[in-house]
Amino acid sequence: MSSQKSHIEEKLRNLPTQPGVYLYRNAEGKVLYVGKAKNLRNRVRSYFQDARNLDIKTRALVKQIRDIETIIVDSEVEALILEANLIKEHRPRYNVFLRDDKSYPYIRITNEPYPRVFVTRRIVKDGSRYLGPYTDVKQLRYIMKTVGKIFPIRSCKYHIDEHVIASGKIKLCLDYHIKRCQGPCQGLISQEDYQQMIRQVEKFLRGKTRELVSELEERMQQEAEKMNFEEAARIRDQIRRIEDYNFLPRKVVLNDFEDRDVIALAHEDEDACAVVFKIRDGKVIGRQHFYLSGVEKKETPEILTQFLQQYYLNEENLPQQILLPGDPGEEKALLEDWLSQAAGHRVQVVVPQIGEKKKLMDLCQKNAKFLLDELMLQKFQRSDYIPYNVRQLQKDLSLPQPPLRIEGFDISNIQGKDAVASMVCFINGRPRKSEYRIFKIRSKATPDDFTMMHEAVYRRYKRQLEEKQPLPDLILIDGGKGQLNAALSALQELGISDQAIIGLAKRLEEIFLPGEKEALVISKRSAGLKLLQQVRDEAHRFAITHFRKQHKKSTLKSPLDDIPGIGPRRKQHLLKTFGSLKRIREASLEELHRKGKLPEKVAKQVLEKLREEN
Repeated sequence: MSSQKSHIEEKLRNLPTQPGVYLYRNAEGKVLYVGKAKNLRNRVRSYFQDARNLDIKTRALVKQIRDIETIIVDSEVEALILEANLIKEHRPRYNVFLRDDKSYPYIRITNEPYPRVFVTRRIVKDGSRYLGPYTDVKQLRYIMKTVGKIFPIRSCKYHIDEHVIASGKIKLCLDYHIKRCQGPCQGLISQEDYQQMIRQVEKFLRGKTRELVSELEERMQQEAEKMNFEEAARIRDQIRRIEDYNFLPRKVVLNDFEDRDVIALAHEDEDACAVVFKIRDGKVIGRQHFYLSGVEKKETPEILTQFLQQYYLNEENLPQQILLPGDPGEEKALLEDWLSQAAGHRVQVVVPQIGEKKKLMDLCQKNAKFLLDELMLQKFQRSDYIPYNVRQLQKDLSLPQPPLRIEGFDISNIQGKDAVASMVCFINGRPRKSEYRIFKIRSKATPDDFTMMHEAVYRRYKRQLEEKQPLPDLILIDGGKGQLNAALSALQELGISDQAIIGLAKRLEEIFLPGEKEALVISKRSAGLKLLQQVRDEAHRFAITHFRKQHKKSTLKSPLDDIPGIGPRRKQHLLKTFGSLKRIREASLEELHRKGKLPEKVAKQVLEKLREEN
């Protein structure tokens, strides 16, 4: 171990000061994390200087580092590109990366004299051009079907060149006879004209329909002037189909013709979803969505930056503007420089605040949230699924098993009066309201939260034992050491030992454990602490709601309610006849019997009770 430590120290002493990329590896040589830096020495050393300045996840990363590898580059932009490539290659545990990005389909335009256009999930670096990825396969099928109707491109898998055409080995197929292909296999269309059509297909797929329609209209006019009316009519039909596709009701039109990508992000715990709306010629031509991994305990700017790096790594058709839901921070200028270099024109990264762009961003954000909720729902529906916050709480409290069932207690009263205790239940990180319970406190009528907590816990688990019901994985007591010890005392009286139980104090969100003098402090960003707070707050809400009902009931209670023989009707008649309790108390026995219509025995009890109360 000491040799490994000295190896790391040696690496840290010899770090370069140039820009570049660093890789952290574990004992097995697996890449744990890839990062970039303007100054490698300053950046890498910051991880090892003071652990107190690091968050929990970064401290866990540093503990596992057994080797550091650095790659020097000429600029920050090169470091950005290299970082994205290495993340895609190694998929490190502590980096954000696109989940299952290798399985997304693309549209491939082959590098041939007479190119083919088809859908593929495999990228071959042979000069072919790729459009995508497409995350909506249904939309992709529709696009390819539309392309086939508008452009007579070949669907065969032959490699066609001049030698193949001269040999005459390939015969015309049905596609030629139904005018879905122009017969390149027999040389019935020149290579130049076919390549021009492929360029038109690419423009259509990239959403540059306004430019494409203008080009086709000009060519249609030329064919008409040459008296080639059949070809002009074919081009006219092409234009109509493009316009029909272009003005579908689902298209959202902005007031300008700028090319933009609108990117939204929703993340929760260990899951995130990024949505990209592609706007070309001022219209939304498609939506892509990607699920991300490695996002837990990371802030939105970092997740956004790493998504942008990976999404635009191999993208050819970059827009003039990229709209984001939040500022990527210090990385903004670097991202703009990199994207501008890749695009060959100025690319702006903008956070819209008002107007149509903001409305479109809000729509994109709703899509991202909806898709993330859909993913979370699918996870929850799996019988073996344990939510992230439950797993995190198990780690935070060092519990032997995940706290799938948590029961939380709280007390509510005013100076001991009308006291109630609440018990709420969370199963798999979610409230189970059918399991909630309320206990009307019987043991005390004076302020004593400890005794009241003892009673509530004792009554709850006494019944659980009698009914042979399982105990919870974790008991949460709202309060500090006093309330926790009262609950522990109740469990001991019932003979319950080894029960996971904690107290959560409101002031500093400190966690008290049985037998521990010092409170446990969990990171405020921990999903486990947030779950505890949710249970505690729900127990408080449930207790205060029932306390108010109880208090209201006791406040409105009349001394007449406790007298045998006085029901709601007799009570109403007495108050209506005499006007008040004071006048009823001052009345004679005969008046109560005659005016109040009470039996003599009941009338006597009324007077005794009211005069006793007075």
